[in-house]
This record gives sequence, C-alpha cells and structure tokens, in this order.
Amino acid sequence: MIKDTIIKVGGMSCVRCSAAVENALRAQKGVINAIVSYTNGRAEVTFDEDVTDIKTLEKAIKKAGYSVLPDVRTARKREFKQTLLTFVFSAVFSLPFFVMMALMIFAPKSELMHILHNGYLQLALATPVQFVAGFRFYRGAYYSLKNKSPSMDVLVALGTTASYAYSVYSLFANLGVFYFESSAMIITLVLLGKMLEAKAKAKTSESIEKLMDLAPKRATVIRDNVETEIPASQIVIGDIVIVRPGESISADGVVIEGTTSIDESMLTGESMPVGKNIGDKVFGGTVNGRGAIKFRAENVGSDTMLSGIIRLVEEAQSSKAHIQNIADNVSAVFVPTVAVIAIITLVVSLFANLSLQEAIDRAVAVLVIACPCSLGLATPTALMVGIGRGASMGILIKNADALEQVCKIKALVLDKTGTLTEGTPRITERVSINGNINDSMRLSASVEARSEHPLAHVVVSEYEGEIPECVNFESVTGCGVIATVEGKQVAVGKPSWIETLCDCKLNDDIKSLAVNGKTLIVTAIDGIPSLALAVSDPIREDSFESLKRLNGMHIKTVLVTGDNEYTAKTVADAVNIDSVVANALPEDKVNVLKTLRDEYGTVGMVGDGINDAPALTLADVGFAVGNGTDIAMESGDIVLVGGGISSVSDAVSLSRATMRKIKQNLFWAFFYNTIGIPLSAFGLLSPVIAGTAMALSSVSVVTNSLLLKKVKL
Repeated sequence: MIKDTIIKVGGMSCVRCSAAVENALRAQKGVINAIVSYTNGRAEVTFDEDVTDIKTLEKAIKKAGYSVLPDVRTARKREFKQTLLTFVFSAVFSLPFFVMMALMIFAPKSELMHILHNGYLQLALATPVQFVAGFRFYRGAYYSLKNKSPSMDVLVALGTTASYAYSVYSLFANLGVFYFESSAMIITLVLLGKMLEAKAKAKTSESIEKLMDLAPKRATVIRDNVETEIPASQIVIGDIVIVRPGESISADGVVIEGTTSIDESMLTGESMPVGKNIGDKVFGGTVNGRGAIKFRAENVGSDTMLSGIIRLVEEAQSSKAHIQNIADNVSAVFVPTVAVIAIITLVVSLFANLSLQEAIDRAVAVLVIACPCSLGLATPTALMVGIGRGASMGILIKNADALEQVCKIKALVLDKTGTLTEGTPRITERVSINGNINDSMRLSASVEARSEHPLAHVVVSEYEGEIPECVNFESVTGCGVIATVEGKQVAVGKPSWIETLCDCKLNDDIKSLAVNGKTLIVTAIDGIPSLALAVSDPIREDSFESLKRLNGMHIKTVLVTGDNEYTAKTVADAVNIDSVVANALPEDKVNVLKTLRDEYGTVGMVGDGINDAPALTLADVGFAVGNGTDIAMESGDIVLVGGGISSVSDAVSLSRATMRKIKQNLFWAFFYNTIGIPLSAFGLLSPVIAGTAMALSSVSVVTNSLLLKKVKL
C-alpha cells in the first residue's frame, strides 16, 4: 500500500545536506519518491509500506549523519541557541586575534602587539576555537564526504586545519611563522553566518504558530440539552456550538440560530465584517461581532479552513524554490581539486630533492591561498550591504534567497485591500439632500450606534460630536435600520429601501455616487431623504505611480482579491493592472501563483493579510506590507515598512545591483585562487605571502561590496 509521510530532519547545515538526505531515503527499497526541504527541515516521503516502514526511513536518515526531530519548531529554537553559544565562545577566544590585526596596522611595535605575537599564547587561544567551536565543521565535512556531496564545511575544515597544523609545526620547529589568527577568524566569521541563518530558520516557524493561535482553545457546546465548556479540540461533527459576542469561531459549520456579523479578514483579506444569518456558513478562527449565534459543526480539527491555511503555508515553505549556494556548488569540484594539487605539490617537491620543510611550505601555501575566506565573504558581504541599504529605504529583506530572486521576477500578484487600497472603509463623500449635513450626520450616528452592520461602524466612527440616544430601534434585514431620535423618525439604509419607505425617487446625481466600487448609504428624517454618504476603501495615492514603474519594468501584474469582481475590476482599471481574479480564497491565490509560475517563471506576491500568508510563502518572493498582520509579515520574504507597493520597484533595482556585486566578488575570489594556487605550487609564493594574498582577496571583496552603497538605483 502506498503511503505518504513527513519526517522532521535536524542537523542539515546547507542545501547540499538536504540532497544527501534525499539520496539516503531514495536508496531505500520501497521508497517511491523523497523531497527534502533544508529551510523547512521536512522530508516528504512516498513509500510502499508493504516493503519498508517509517522506522527504516528514520534509520536511513540517522545513518547519513542527521537526526529525526519530534517537533521541528522547538528544535529550530534549540539550534539557534546552541549556534549562538558556539559563536560567542568562538568570538571570545578570537577577539585577541582581531585586536592583533588592528595593531598590525595602527601600532605594529606596541608592547601588546609583542605579547599577542607569542606563539604559545596564540596556540592556547586558537585550539579551543579549532576543535571545540569548529567541531561542527569537521562533523559536517565527514558526513558530506561520506555522502559524496562535499559542502562548504569541507572547505572550512580543510583550510583552517591547514593553517592551524602548519602554525603548530612552525611553533615547535622555531620557524616563527603562524596562521593561528586565520583559522580562528575564519571559524568565527562562518559561525556568525550560521547563527544568523539559524535565527532566520527559527523565524519561519512563527507564522505557523501564530496561525495556530487564531483557533480558540475552549468552546461552549450543547450536549444533552446542557451548555458545557470543553476544549475546542474535542468538538465533534454535529455538535451545537454557542458563540457569544467577541468570541472566535471554534470550527467550521452552519448557523442554526441568531444573526451577527463576523470578521473574516483572515480568509478574504477584506476589512468589512460579513453579515451572517440562519443557514450561512461560519469558519474556525474568524471573530464574531456583536450578535450571539449557535452553529452546527461540520468540519473540525484538521478539516477546518484554518487548518487548511496552515497546511498551505507548511507545504509552500517546503516547496519554495531555493537557489543553491554558489560556494557549496563550486566546492564539489573545488575542494577535491585543491586537495589533489596540494598532495601533488608535496610529492613532486620531495621528488625534486627539496627539503621536507620546503615541500610542506609549498603544499601549505596551496591550501592557505585556497582557504575559503574570500569565497565565503563574496556573497554575504554584498548581501549585508544590500540588505542594509534596503533597510534604510524601508525595505526589510529577510533572507539572501529573496534578494537573489527579486531581480528575476516576471509576474507580480497583488492583493487589493490594505495593499493597493488603504484597507479601512471610510466616508469619501457627504451630500446633503435636504437640511444641514452635520445635523443629519448626528442623527444618523445615533441610529447606527445600535446597528451591528459593518458600515454602521464607519458612520459612527467618523462623527466627532456627541451622539444622542435613540429609542424604538428596529433593524430591517437586508435594508437598513430605523429608530426615533429627539422625537424624529430616522431611517438609514440602502437607497432602494429609503425610496420605498419615503415613497420618493432619489435623483440621478445622488445615485451616481455609487460608482467605482463605492457603497451608498442614505438617511431619511421624518419620511424625507436628507443625507447621502458614499463609503469605500480608497486607493492609496502611491499605487498609481508604483504600477506605472512596474509596468515599465515589463513585469506582468495580476490583482487577486477576495472582493467582488466589479470592485476589483474598478481598482485594477484605475491603477492599470493587467488582469484580475476576484472572489479569491487563500487556495485560489496559491493556484494563481502556480499557474503564473508555469507560464512566466519567477513570481512575486504582495499582500498584507492572514489570507495572503500561503501565497506569500509559496511565491518566489513574498512582499509583506508593513502595516499588515504579523502572520503576513512573518510569511513574506521582504517587508515594505511604509506600506503599499511603492518600494517593490526599488527592491527590484536593489536586487539587480547586489547580484552584479556578488558576481564581481566571486570573480575576484576565484581570480586570486586561480593565480595564487599555481604560483604557490611552484614555490613562488611562501605561506606568508599566500596568507597575505588571501587577506588581499578578502579586502577587495569587502571594498567592492561597500561600493554598493553608492550605486544609483
């Protein structure tokens, strides 16, 4: 029988590790397919349970040098803490070496410089870094070589061991040439990168946790005609659930008693609550308004809409296309090549009747100049400067993959509410039909204060004066509300209802206010129409210029929204968006992204709501609007602090400039190696000069990266 399972994997340090786990799983009999996500720490395995079982698969993972985790979120937090402690440990012992390098430039003849140059002191400082803090690189190198997938760990272990070992040899042979600082500083800097990476991985789990927190922990159900409070997880299909004002819905179901309005923004992204009557569906995790209702549970536990969104986010995190680290890919060829060259250099030098010390000098020079310092700095330094410049522009870039992918975007999916629009309905026009506008607003606010309709709150919130009490309040379902205020009969509602109530016809000028997606509310006082209010969610001013710039960059734009088709089309036409998908639920946004990816390649997504989280995660680059929900910002790769989409085109330009710098840096890193390795092999570069060349390559990489601050976007 064919079965699918998910195994949480720990101990992966790079993308090549996930490939090693995949190979180990696929090598097992009965395994049909295995997909391993390094970032998400998940192995999705399809296997024949008549041939193999989960325990066998877990053993294969452990045999490959990795661990099986019961809870990946807890494990990620633990991994971050462990990496942080290791980095701090390494940094403490490496600090004197950083001081020594500074003194070499500013005070080479100082007493402190003389003390720090002592070989035995350097040995005491470098040894804990090499073998305690650096143990993870030896372990990673061992398993990567065992799995025939050499990674950056091999480069770090090989280069630092060469520097350390030669320094020990030089110390006891009284040669006076040490590279302890190289080995210690490389390990510390690489650990810094690992710590930041572990922190980023731990953050990817927070969106899942926050989605889970939306579901209430307790619920009130009616069993045997008795109200009973139970854990929400114990609700079963058919239970009658009571939801009071302000409470969250605990399962998916159908209303059987009561009327209310529910905030469903987590599903649709729309800011206005949705009215619910008997027979309407409600969804777990949404928030009830002022009315009390009873509903019959139809979908519970993992079958609810909220659980579906959580699964979408988890699956999107696993399936996201990550660009493999260039250094890791190159190391598959570079590492064995350098090792072979060093061995050949040693052997040939001995056969050429050179002394053992000269032969070792040449071999070590090859390893030292090939040390991955500049190679390791080539990408992160440019990314650090690029991300820093982005932050100063209000573009918070969370990871390297995002910055790498932005410049490749060919299609961009846009949410409407809160992204292109302000996200909060407000009165855009007030027109007096008969009487004073302020007086009519005061009376309207009095009646609307008793109403549970979403638009009623807009009217009340925008009246700044004191609101009088009303009596004889009555709500007419689907039409409006009517009450007595200060002895006057005041009705507020749909234009057609007001026309029927007052036995009149509103003129065309009033009716024309209901255009471009606006909702028209009319107030009648004592049977005479007196006030017309146009309510809408206004388009952000920066949306017009932003879409113009994106169109100029030949990026296809698609509006995907939970709002109705008329409103969506109106907004899209106003800001010149290419196409529209309306009435979209979270899974619809995901499907649109998949379709666009098949047609265009790299796809971006801009959104701000909980309902955008799966799409933001699945997109090659997710842009989360800074004034959106925490879950959206956790799911997105880039946070636009200022809100709206005005920074998307800036992010594209910044990405292109950063990628140019990375390619230049990699050129210089490999240039020094390409020139330096043969010179070292032929004895034209001593280990000291090789170390200097290695340092110069790092300086050139860092300097070139800093120039990114001056590039015009």
